[in-house]
Amino acid sequence: MPSMTTQRRGPALNADERTMLEGWLEYHRQTLAWKCEGLTDAQLRTAAVEPSELSLMGLVRHMAQVERSWFRRVLAGDDPGPVYTSEGRNGEFHLTEADTWQEAYDTWQAEIETARRYAAGFGLDDLSKGQSRFTDEPFSLRWIYTHMIEEYARHNGHADLIRERLDGARGT
Repeated sequence: MPSMTTQRRGPALNADERTMLEGWLEYHRQTLAWKCEGLTDAQLRTAAVEPSELSLMGLVRHMAQVERSWFRRVLAGDDPGPVYTSEGRNGEFHLTEADTWQEAYDTWQAEIETARRYAAGFGLDDLSKGQSRFTDEPFSLRWIYTHMIEEYARHNGHADLIRERLDGARGT
């Protein structure tokens, strides 16, 4: 069961662009952690609705992969390979009884720290050194931050519904 108490801080209401983008990204990272608090590993592995494999633990593992992909591979041009692998795409959602919250959380947090470190070396208008699997065109850090905010926001909506299904908890 997650033992931390997530302190969600809303982004600054009046800040420069980079501070605002980083603030929104942090807020959404904290929101996903908050949605997972107080649940057992079994609950965190519970799929939303069959046949979907979408679960809170799967979402955290997915976001570890997304952090790695956009900040390491695309932004910095470093390709450490996927975090989670299995047959087919999206191995991070293929959970077993051996998968634990602690491993998923620690991996996610490590990828977030690495993402922060890589992003610190780029300006908002600087272009990525690597490529995405979608295009050969480079991305600005501004675009990557905006995409990451969207990615977390979308998945936090999924997390809201999964959490409510698990124990009735609601929140914004």
